[in-house]
Amino acid sequence: MRLSRYFLPVLKETPSEAQIASHRLMLRAGMIKQASAGIYSWLPLGYKVLRNIERIVHEEQVRAGHIPMLMPTLQSADLWRESGRYEDYGAEMLRVTDRHERDMLYGPTNEELITDIFRSHVGSYKDLPLTLYHVQWKFRDEVRPRFGVMRGREFYMKDGYNFDLTEAAAKHAYNRHLVSYLRTYERMGLQAIPMKAEGGPIGGDYTHEFLVLADTGESEVYYDSEITDLRFGDRDIDYDDENACQAVLDEFTARYARTDDTHDETVFHDRVPEARRRRARGIEVGQIFYFGTKYSEPMGATVQGPDGKTVPVHMGSHGIGVSRLVGAIIEASHDDKGIVWPEGVTPFHVGLVNLKQGDAEADKACDGLYRDIVELGLEPLYDDRDERAGGKFATMDLVGLPWRITVGPRGLRNGVIELTCRRTGATEELSPEKALAKLAAVYSPHHPVKRVEPMAKRSFHTWL
Repeated sequence: MRLSRYFLPVLKETPSEAQIASHRLMLRAGMIKQASAGIYSWLPLGYKVLRNIERIVHEEQVRAGHIPMLMPTLQSADLWRESGRYEDYGAEMLRVTDRHERDMLYGPTNEELITDIFRSHVGSYKDLPLTLYHVQWKFRDEVRPRFGVMRGREFYMKDGYNFDLTEAAAKHAYNRHLVSYLRTYERMGLQAIPMKAEGGPIGGDYTHEFLVLADTGESEVYYDSEITDLRFGDRDIDYDDENACQAVLDEFTARYARTDDTHDETVFHDRVPEARRRRARGIEVGQIFYFGTKYSEPMGATVQGPDGKTVPVHMGSHGIGVSRLVGAIIEASHDDKGIVWPEGVTPFHVGLVNLKQGDAEADKACDGLYRDIVELGLEPLYDDRDERAGGKFATMDLVGLPWRITVGPRGLRNGVIELTCRRTGATEELSPEKALAKLAAVYSPHHPVKRVEPMAKRSFHTWL
């Protein structure tokens, strides 16, 4: 994408309403614009990041054997009356009435709707286990929406629901989700720690939240510092292997890690040596629940078991805050110049800066590099504006692309370009072939780049 043809309304000044880094930087980088309190339009740059996060979520859910679908934003109040939650949910639920005087609601979650779908189509244990999920907009009418997308009223969320014959099978589904979530967050460059939590309005007493440590987190958390050394890495887990999934859960939940809702100071002191006790803030980016028959019993979601008896299914729900993750990643990865995107979610893979726009040789070299980056299967953002170099660098630092290629007349005379890492600030002077080979190697774990060998055979001077 050429910046001269892109819509990137960056701001030089920080809007006064922005209180935390992610809100400030998303507004300044032209990622979002507030439509009303707690509700945002996602502008092109922000939308690209949102879709990249959603893609990773989908890929890891499908890898775990979960089936995607899509449910509506508006739901019938009658379903919520069946489960008993319509009155219990409180003022956060946006209730509406249609032209036929039917009570509706803008869904904050989907346990009732998915249970209705299940009971309408599944009646035998032979159709189990089953996990369905979707990614959809939700609405919770926060009293004081703040912190941008971190605590808005409208938000984009993946929510999944498992249906199993027994508690043991449902617990395996719970473990399977934990494993898939660890993979998901690490692919985004995040360490999200599973912490014992409360069920809240979803229900159930067996639940873990996934929290990213950050000073701006809304939750106070207590944990054993050893847990921050754990990484899932590139393990190849068989999701049908109950023992393997249980082992991962045991590994990541054996050490003390709790939100303030479930924190027990006595247990904390008994189980964790003083040198490893930590108290911090955390941003919730997901939660998994097992709640047994809480919804299936009152709503008649039953199956015929192998013995011929009809029994309610055991259920769980599992959420990931897709739009909230955009803010969480920025909170965890930024500096005083702007955002620092991890390679897995970056809106563009590399920024391309022409130091002397209008110079025939520099323009031709940049055009050639642009084509070659695209041929690798990567997306460049080419700053081809007639702008001072300092302004171009400031824009690239603000939007936070992981890598920047800088092309200028001096380097062209020497047959080199500059490749800069946004995270470290380190700059190398490399031949174009070596710079592109390095980009291909960096992105190969995150993106299906094409092979770079044909590029290596090309002469730099073919662009001039």
